[in-house]
Amino acid sequence: MRRQRFRRTAVLAFSTLLALTGCAGAGALGSGGKTLVIAIVSNPQMNDAQALSGQFEQANPGVKLKFVSLPENEARAKITASVATQGGEFDAVMISNYETPQWAANGWLENLQPYLAATPGYDEADFIPSIRDSLSYQGSMYAVPFYGESSFLAYRKDLFDRAGLTMPAHPTWQQIADFAAKLDDKAAGVAGICLRGKPGWGENLAPFDTVANTFGARWFDENWNAQLTSPEFRAAAQFYVDLIRQHGEVGASSAGFSECGTRYGQGQAAMWYDATVMAGTNENPSSSTVAGKSGYVAAPVVQTKASGWLYTWSLAIPKSARDKQDAWKFLDWMTNKEFVRTVAEADGWNAVPPGCRLSTYRIPEYQQAAAAYAQPTLEGIDAARESDVRTRPVPYSGIQFVGIPEFQDLGTRVSQELSAAIAGQISVDEALRQSQQYAQTVGDSYRVA
Repeated sequence: MRRQRFRRTAVLAFSTLLALTGCAGAGALGSGGKTLVIAIVSNPQMNDAQALSGQFEQANPGVKLKFVSLPENEARAKITASVATQGGEFDAVMISNYETPQWAANGWLENLQPYLAATPGYDEADFIPSIRDSLSYQGSMYAVPFYGESSFLAYRKDLFDRAGLTMPAHPTWQQIADFAAKLDDKAAGVAGICLRGKPGWGENLAPFDTVANTFGARWFDENWNAQLTSPEFRAAAQFYVDLIRQHGEVGASSAGFSECGTRYGQGQAAMWYDATVMAGTNENPSSSTVAGKSGYVAAPVVQTKASGWLYTWSLAIPKSARDKQDAWKFLDWMTNKEFVRTVAEADGWNAVPPGCRLSTYRIPEYQQAAAAYAQPTLEGIDAARESDVRTRPVPYSGIQFVGIPEFQDLGTRVSQELSAAIAGQISVDEALRQSQQYAQTVGDSYRVA
């Protein structure tokens, strides 16, 4: 019944999206050949890949690529609606380790294992094991990673030196709050820290959930009783909201990954806690004014051994795709070992998709360019184990998300409440009381099933 409710919601959303966008179906005929329609999230790494797509077209005459590139929240909704209804709108889609095992179980995705086996030199064993496993279902990969990430903290070494502060390799959140208070310089336009406040289950809830975990909080107990008004969850939420409101960026309630990246890269924040993939942008002199000035340390903790998340943006082929063979050729091109050199030649080694293939970290040029963050990235991904980031058992999978279909809606609702608290529109207690009601409705459906 839960899956039926989810599918009905997806059908309605998909119908609305089609009416609004009028997109052509996948595998459509272009001028002089086939057109593959690829749905992607608009972020710096995918923008770089999109700019290189002419190389794929040149190597595959008669095949054109059409990218549907949207901000994260919009992309999630559109891709989910399309794939859930098997509408055949896309030949390939960008999804994550949240969707992949669920959608594979639903029969919505093409099993990629036969394609991997038939592609000489692709070498799926080269993927970082935790990333590969997170994109697998019943022993087969249903998506291949474009880049992988955990989370860590970037900090301005020059500002710390000037203030006489020393960042530990494994800081606590209280230490980070103290540093933020000392480095916050509103007159100079420098926030003590940048943290996501933008609504979205993949936006502000990603960093916040890691804070909640290490504070000892959980979304549900073992019997699916919602825990969003528990002392631990409240303490985590109050800490996160207070830290942003007191020492965070201007307009934090509408700031997500991209906005924090811009602010940090323009020297407007002393620290930034977010995805490890941020480092490539931070260290790119063409887009960052602070390149070479940052240090990177493990995700801050309170009660747990670690607190970083595990996430991968990956590419999959919907079961309804009409041109699976050419779609796989595109996936192979974007995720094989050679692609990192293609990116490096065009945009430099700091632009290479990180956290994906072990072989990338053995390339001397990459080791040199990524010296500040390569090892912290690998260590963060390796340490992102659910057993190390929680204090008590939970009935769901996922670190920075709850691995159930309903979380797309539940997480979005809770993220909106959290964002409103960050904006000062409601109190943390008010946000959590409403969020508890949303979560309990979902928990009840699991307990009685």
